[in-house]
Parts: sequence; C-alpha cells; structure tokens
Amino acid sequence: MMRVVDKLLLFLYSIVIGVISVILVCLGFNWLRIEMAADALREIYQRDAVSITVGVIGIVLFLMSLRFFYVSLARGAANSQSIDQRTEFGDIRISMETIENLALKAAAKGKGIKDLRARVRASDEGLEIILRAVIDGEHAIPALTEEIQRVVKTHIEDITGIPVMNVAVFVANVIQTNTIKSRVE
Repeated sequence: MMRVVDKLLLFLYSIVIGVISVILVCLGFNWLRIEMAADALREIYQRDAVSITVGVIGIVLFLMSLRFFYVSLARGAANSQSIDQRTEFGDIRISMETIENLALKAAAKGKGIKDLRARVRASDEGLEIILRAVIDGEHAIPALTEEIQRVVKTHIEDITGIPVMNVAVFVANVIQTNTIKSRVE
C-alpha cells in the first residue's frame, strides 16, 4: 500500500517540479516579461487566499521531499540484505538470495522432491533456513526431510562458511502421479 502512495506522491511531485522548472526556464531566457512575474508575485501577496494556498503548497512539497529522502535511505538498506564476513584479505558479502539458491540446489538433489522454495533468516547464532517442499509421495516423509536437512546444512556450511543453526522443512503437498496404463486388446 505504501508503495502505491509513494508512487502517487512521486508523480505529483514530478509534475510540480516540472512546472516550476518551465517557469524558471522562461524567466532565465527572458521569454516571460519581468512585469508579468512581478504582477503574479503582487497577486500572491495581496490576496490572502492565494498567499495561504501558496504557503500550503510549499509545506506539502517540503514534506514530500522529506518523505522521498527517507524512502531513498530506507529502501537502499532493505535491498542489500546480506551476510557480511571479514577475513584477513578483506570483506565478504553473501546475499540472502545466494544462500537461498544454494539451499535449493542442495535440497533438489533429493529423490522424491518435485517443487521447492526457500527462505533464509540470519541471526547472531547462524542461519535459519526454511524450505517449502512438494513431494511425490513415493518416499517416506521423515527419512526424506531428514536427508534434506542434513544435505542443506552441510552444503551451506561448506560453501559459505556460515554456521546453520536450523533447517526447517515444510511439506506443503504431495503430487498425484498420473499412471495411465495402456490397454492392448
């Protein structure tokens, strides 16, 4: 919802800034006579309603500028979720998306798995990996999920060097296999 509001505010803000820039260009190249600009300013100062309207518009534009400044800082931090490590040679940043893809790659090697999704959360103790799986129903679920947990934990720790504290597997569904036997007469 906030994205829609931010987009609407940005649209209105860009229109107002566009109008102001056109007026400034016209003034800069003397396409507007100075008398016209002076008459417009006198009109603003003489009429209370126009003066109040211009003041309110100025306040709204200032608040919109503050909002966009805040959003630009907040979204930049949110988009760069990663695990940071320091080595003797420098810094290493591994994105959460990379860790999710590594978990999916490791889990997909198991037999009986048809669809996978992964989510990774980081804490001070290590990573928590949540896998959502659709299975074929031909393999024992406890053995299958235990194998997935072991393989994913080992793979992530070996590849990234980050400890994995928990691998949770949620079996979301079982795929129905369509076995159609052909009949020969």
